[in-house]
Amino acid sequence: MGNTTQLSARDRIISLFDNNSFVEIGAFVTKRSTDFNLRQKETPGDGVITGYGLIDGRLTYVYSQDVTSMNGTIGEMHAKKITQIYDLALKVGAPVIGLIDCAGLRLEEATDALNAFGEIYLKQSIASGVILQISAIFGNSGGGVSISAALSDFTFMTKQANLFVSSPNALESNYKDKLDTSKADFQADAGLVDFVGEDDAAVLKQIRELVTILPSNNEDDESFDECNDDLNRLVPSLDVDLKDSELILRQISDNNFFTEVKADYSKEMVTGFIRLNGMTVGAVANREEILDQELKVSQKLDNSLTSGGCYKAASFVSICDAFNIPLLSLTNVTGFKGTVEEEKSIGIASAKLTYAFANATVPKINVIVGKAYGSPYVAMNSKHIGADLVFAWEGSEIGMMDGKEAVKIIYADEINQAKDSLSMINEKAKEYEELQSSAIAAAKRGYVDNIISADSTRKHLIYGYEMLFTKRESRPYKKHGTI
Repeated sequence: MGNTTQLSARDRIISLFDNNSFVEIGAFVTKRSTDFNLRQKETPGDGVITGYGLIDGRLTYVYSQDVTSMNGTIGEMHAKKITQIYDLALKVGAPVIGLIDCAGLRLEEATDALNAFGEIYLKQSIASGVILQISAIFGNSGGGVSISAALSDFTFMTKQANLFVSSPNALESNYKDKLDTSKADFQADAGLVDFVGEDDAAVLKQIRELVTILPSNNEDDESFDECNDDLNRLVPSLDVDLKDSELILRQISDNNFFTEVKADYSKEMVTGFIRLNGMTVGAVANREEILDQELKVSQKLDNSLTSGGCYKAASFVSICDAFNIPLLSLTNVTGFKGTVEEEKSIGIASAKLTYAFANATVPKINVIVGKAYGSPYVAMNSKHIGADLVFAWEGSEIGMMDGKEAVKIIYADEINQAKDSLSMINEKAKEYEELQSSAIAAAKRGYVDNIISADSTRKHLIYGYEMLFTKRESRPYKKHGTI
């Protein structure tokens, strides 16, 4: 049994895979080191169960650490079993799922254990963007194990588990009872953990659901599903006054399907997966409000671009592009977050977001659902950086900044000399918005492909992605970008 969990390492595998589909590999492998007292210690499977099986009929590899054997610590042979799984998965193009319950390095093996960590990191790095990698944290996972989790595409964690680089008590001016930095809520808020589940069963169910909607690798796509939702379905509840993009995404998706990624991190930016005509689409959206189940505003957010939001979106876009998942952005952003703290990182963060969208070669569609001002609008998958199609809702705004703020700069002298400065500002602002800040003005310049009614968003997106289905785009040869 795991030290903080209900299921054993093998039970987790059985719960994860289709019935009777798991095949174990390396069951008789054990430690080689005899230093210290290891000769006397039994290490069945060297603390990890490895093998393959089926998830909804799809081949998947797994390793599940056994905390009852040397506390699940990683040593030489433990790592070799995991790297063997990676070698096989890379050959056949199948996902790798790590069920982690590990006390970290095996101290008795010292440098061999450090080498073991490195070998796992290397395989994960090679596999990144080639096959799907998922980590799930069930027990105590500290130090270098957190690096392995972060090298995965998606990380799950139970509320009972612990994940940390340095333990809470080792942090300066902190102790566990004051702030438990190892818990799921902290790590989810920090952005390391993508999904949090109540217990083992909940997390394993979430993993199964995610695997079924994503491609197994960067070449073969098994993520399509049959769509029984009306392709031309209108969504009357959508309009420019709806500020919760999570709700927009859910309502336009097939049967209201939506899987949010990093839901607790930088909530002003929504990332997740929807389905359109059975096709998985990765969505990135600015968020101004969070609505509860009764559609009442539970939290107001600043619809500005933040460093955390940029990092969150950029990482998600890169994953989607790597696995050929089409991208959708919903833009409603008025500028950058204007604080001293943000100024330290927003330049780099927004560059990463811009690069991620510009570098992506998958089908890309942007829908402007509110205000789209300044450089943040450009960074949010605009036509200027490569969006294939851009739609704008009726009543949306596109421009440098709010019309009133713009005319205060353009007509500063005239406003200062005017008898009724307020009336002049309103008059000039209306003129400016008509000429420069309306969706129609942007459409006349070719920056918007079509102005659509909000309720017709779903059908326009389906038509667009169907048209772009065979998209091919060549770029200049390079080893990789440097952003």
